[in-house]
Amino acid sequence: MGTGQTLYRRARQRIPGGTQLLSKRPEMFLPEQWPSYYSRARGIEVWDLDGQRYLDMSYNGIGANVLGAADPDVDEAVRAAVAAGAMSTLNCPEEVELAELLFELHPWAEMVRYARSGGEAMALAVRIARARSRRDRIAFCGYHGWHDWYLAANLAEEQALDGHLLPGLQPVGVPRGLIGTALPFHYNRLDELQAIVSRHGREIGAIVMEPIRDHDPVPGFLEGVRALADEIGAVLVFDEITSGFRLNTGGAHLLHDVAPDIAVFAKAVSNGYPMAAVIGRAATMEAAQDTFISSTFWTDRIGPSAALATIRKHRRCQVAEHLVAMGRRVQQGWRDAAARTGIEIHAGGIPPLSHFSFEGPDARTAHTLFTQMMLERGYLAGKSCYLTYAHTAEAIDEYLAVVEQVFAAIVQARETTGTEALLRGPVAHSGFTRLT
Repeated sequence: MGTGQTLYRRARQRIPGGTQLLSKRPEMFLPEQWPSYYSRARGIEVWDLDGQRYLDMSYNGIGANVLGAADPDVDEAVRAAVAAGAMSTLNCPEEVELAELLFELHPWAEMVRYARSGGEAMALAVRIARARSRRDRIAFCGYHGWHDWYLAANLAEEQALDGHLLPGLQPVGVPRGLIGTALPFHYNRLDELQAIVSRHGREIGAIVMEPIRDHDPVPGFLEGVRALADEIGAVLVFDEITSGFRLNTGGAHLLHDVAPDIAVFAKAVSNGYPMAAVIGRAATMEAAQDTFISSTFWTDRIGPSAALATIRKHRRCQVAEHLVAMGRRVQQGWRDAAARTGIEIHAGGIPPLSHFSFEGPDARTAHTLFTQMMLERGYLAGKSCYLTYAHTAEAIDEYLAVVEQVFAAIVQARETTGTEALLRGPVAHSGFTRLT
């Protein structure tokens, strides 16, 4: 047992679920073996509590560290913000400066409200959309966080959210009165949204979706969604928390020339510092004054300062082009390694948010073994690889060479003992599971 594993055992007695974020639970990676905690991080390097160094070829701050951990330019801006006073009775001027930069990148938008995390920013956006439309029902696709408005989908049908990234999300604690207010449809299935509109029409106050996730929209899909929203007078909300600042500097929707009424950003917008922005058309955003939306720490100086530094460097250094190139390198490397070792995989995702999956009945066990063997070789690695500006071609090629070795070892295990026989702990969890 390393220090991190020991500390996590204590954490499970003190923190319901063990961690604050489901995606950081050790059980999602390598139960009983994952280092769990870091002492410091820089670029793609991570040191655990025992001083062991790893290279992060997995989530890199769950997608927040788009420039790499502890980026010097962003950290310098944050230090200056702290030195000038992170909080005051007065407002920080950086929030206006950031607004103008966001509108420069998104000319369709005219007003902004800030938050400090993606989930609360989505709740804020949905509140504004309902205030604007004066309607309760939300049609949505994709994953949008933990708040009541979203989990209400599982009140009507227990597995309604299972096709939206995280299976097993339970609506316990969500008021039963919200049943029927969240109506799911699948990405690229305009017919499903049309069916919802046919059934509920002008009861729908908002259509909420990610403009892109694992793959591009089929021709006419985003345009069709926009047209349906206009037809029924619903507010179109694009959740860019994951997709934003990956394929370009700004929202991915800009690449498809379809503008929403509201767009929501977090994660990559501030390179690991808490920050979120809800931008929108003035007519829509003005509805925020008809309801109560307010929070003390939405006014701190650190978040906007980090976002300004991140966005400016992102544009100046053409970070998106780098993320796409490195992501393509990773995906092709996975495919080449699989072909050379004879293992079946499926690789996909938009290049900056790449992922692969093993084929076969032991797929989950094989993934767990992959993570275990990569950890032994100095890598934090699983079935997803979120690229950062700190990932170099050299680092990726070294990683891919190790991946090929591990793929070959998994093939050998399948042919002899079986993959489960080589595990030193339980199989990794998938989806939401209550910890006991």
